[in-house]
Amino acid sequence: MAKRAGSADLPLHGGKVPRWLGDRMTRLGAVITEAIVHHYGRDEYLRRLANPFWFQSFGAVMGMDWHSSGITTSVLGALKRGLVPLSGELGLHVCGGRGAQSRKTPGELMNIADRVGLDGVGLSTTSRLVAKIDSAAVQDGFDLYLHGFVVADDGKWVVVQQGMNGDRRQARRYHWLSEGLNGFLDSPHAAIEGRDQGEIVNLADRRAKPSREAQLDLLASLGPDRIIRELASIEAPACGVKESGAQLTLPHLVMPAHHDVRESDINMRRLHGNLAAAAERGAADFEGLLLTPGVGARTVQALALVAEVVHGAPCRFSDPARFSLAHGGKDRHPYPVPLKVYDETIGVMKSAVRKAKLGLDEELQALKRLDEQSRQLERYVTGPDLKEIVAGEFRQSAAVGGRSVFGWERDLKKSNSDD
Repeated sequence: MAKRAGSADLPLHGGKVPRWLGDRMTRLGAVITEAIVHHYGRDEYLRRLANPFWFQSFGAVMGMDWHSSGITTSVLGALKRGLVPLSGELGLHVCGGRGAQSRKTPGELMNIADRVGLDGVGLSTTSRLVAKIDSAAVQDGFDLYLHGFVVADDGKWVVVQQGMNGDRRQARRYHWLSEGLNGFLDSPHAAIEGRDQGEIVNLADRRAKPSREAQLDLLASLGPDRIIRELASIEAPACGVKESGAQLTLPHLVMPAHHDVRESDINMRRLHGNLAAAAERGAADFEGLLLTPGVGARTVQALALVAEVVHGAPCRFSDPARFSLAHGGKDRHPYPVPLKVYDETIGVMKSAVRKAKLGLDEELQALKRLDEQSRQLERYVTGPDLKEIVAGEFRQSAAVGGRSVFGWERDLKKSNSDD
């Protein structure tokens, strides 16, 4: 049976990702993928995509709104664009998307299967079945509008799809993982994310097997017209299947409705560990980077969070808001995206991955040491509170190319002097 990873609440957000951020998300998402595959292999990368906590942190470190449903669309879109030129090397392919694009998934899978020698018909059937289960077999009040299918050259896959409840302004994300999957009607989800919307009818659960069999018997013996008449005569619906013992529960990640990043959203001990590791390990491992005028030290802070996305254990991603401290957010929460820092992060990561492909692993190992140092230091290190950290980012925002959907940040010191 496939493992379950947890659940989360996701507020529905509208709007589009601006081009200046989308292009950078494409490049950073691709190079983080390369680093993970290099260190841990393709299977581990698929496992991470199936982990809702890691997935949300992945989007947050790329500058998307740290808590919103938009992370799902933007991350899958960035990966679909960024992994195309790497598909031959990494053996990873991203299909599907939002709306009409999701319906093209079976055809895209067939094309990929023809190129790499997979069972295209089987993959296409899987795509349709997974979508059908989450839209029909799991009746939780959410209508599917996004379906992403990531498949490897060896046929292993992960599906990330999302539904919305417009009345409640909520989204629910569903994660599927082929690893360990013995069938589609035996509690197959790796995770279901989203706020509870009352009792969920999940006919894909193994405990619903008697109910599924009874429904087939009814259809065969009574026919659809008789079933409709019988249903109309029932005053109170029966739950159908009961099982002794408590329902299986999963770790639950709550994504709040507020846009601003608050101290309650972040494990400050871990954040202080990230910042302290950047200060200590940065000087030792990134001397050349620190000689870059203006933003070198700040980039090492971002790299500490990127390194955790690459190397961190699953338990490290219980506070996705912390990863928004790497590159801010497009809506100025927690602060505007520092484009100079973002570009330098991409540059460092690309350099490290490129050299690792040539057998020169030192730069990638430096990033791993940065992550290890964070975990060691967080046991005892202290630091400023979140308001002070964010205020400092706003003060230097113009100097590091701060930008949001509202435009470029102004130099406050210069503006005051002009006034």
